[in-house]
Amino acid sequence: MPTDLTSLVADRDLAALRARLTAAEPDLLADLERLVNVDCGSYTREGVNEVAAWTADFLARLGGEVTRHADPAAALGDTVEAVFRGAAGGPRALLIGHTDTVFPVGTVAERPFRVADGIATGPGVTDMKAGLLTLLYGLEAVLATGQLPFERLTVIANPDEEIGSPVSTPHVRRVAAESDVAFVLECARANGDIVSARKGTVDYVVTITGRAAHAGVEPEKGRSAILEAAHQVVGLHALAGQWPGVTCNVGVIEGGTRPNVVAERVVLEVDLRAVDRVAMEAATAAVQALAAAPTVPDVVVAAAEIHRHWPMEKLPRTRRLVEHAQALAARLGFSVRDATTGGASDANTTAGMGVPTLDGLGPIGGLDHSPDEWLDAKSIVPRTTLFAALLLATGRDPEVVAWRAAALR
Repeated sequence: MPTDLTSLVADRDLAALRARLTAAEPDLLADLERLVNVDCGSYTREGVNEVAAWTADFLARLGGEVTRHADPAAALGDTVEAVFRGAAGGPRALLIGHTDTVFPVGTVAERPFRVADGIATGPGVTDMKAGLLTLLYGLEAVLATGQLPFERLTVIANPDEEIGSPVSTPHVRRVAAESDVAFVLECARANGDIVSARKGTVDYVVTITGRAAHAGVEPEKGRSAILEAAHQVVGLHALAGQWPGVTCNVGVIEGGTRPNVVAERVVLEVDLRAVDRVAMEAATAAVQALAAAPTVPDVVVAAAEIHRHWPMEKLPRTRRLVEHAQALAARLGFSVRDATTGGASDANTTAGMGVPTLDGLGPIGGLDHSPDEWLDAKSIVPRTTLFAALLLATGRDPEVVAWRAAALR
């Protein structure tokens, strides 16, 4: 018999979570102000580590076994990992948030945190200081119920999500490999949607090498890298739409030296995205095919893959997590839909490994990465309550518990 979703979190549990988080709202807002007012762009190691240290202390106070993994190159901030142990035989969960933003040093001085008419602003307020605090305060509320319904719950707060998680991905993959569910606390879409699917991304650097020559005296001896670049750009942009949901954009072109010199070298920076693995594999093969067949004779084209996030596809088991979120939201007095978005996150990594994953579980906000980034402060308590209740429901769900049992066989 299918489980009645409403039976997994009793009305009194839901009311207790909401009451606790309502009482905690002033502290959460104060912490939000504190974290937003730290310049912590991905390459601002000192600022990122200030946020990492604060996050590690919070998790330690909750009883987590906390480890800070330093970047071996000492260029980026630390990855914070905290392990919580609970009910034997329960499923295993991974919670992910990030401590970095896209903004340079000095941004906080220009436009610090503020709240006006229920809207909070400031660098990273939505992406993702509010989501990080939803993770922390939501987990605190669950632990206050007296029982963590997971055998093991691991929190990873990474320092480099905005640049593709280069140093933290190995830690995410290690934990995800032994997890049954993953929740990523990026904020909800501006319309309140949570995220059950994301496009995958591949970043390329395409290097085109020709032969320099005097453009007026003996141009025939040259092989123009710029001319070949023009052909490559047209071909790359033509990949968009060849498979449903595929986009391809050449965002940066650098090359040439002077107008009277046939250009010897051009570099293209390319962003390729796809909604599913099949389309991504086909599109990436097409990028390499273009590089292997240049139009200009004697020119060499090399397409180097710099970074890849496999698509976050809505897996069959992910639908179960969506059902929980929607049922709980209805009991809390609002509705949520799940959506597909074009941007990538750490959810791409976990879902790409086959782990049922939900993202966009933070409060409602929008215009990320811009000076007009905003957060609906009134959504903090409802969305944090939803997240806390989702943890309880998922950990108690016999179907999710069965996923763990199946993984052990």
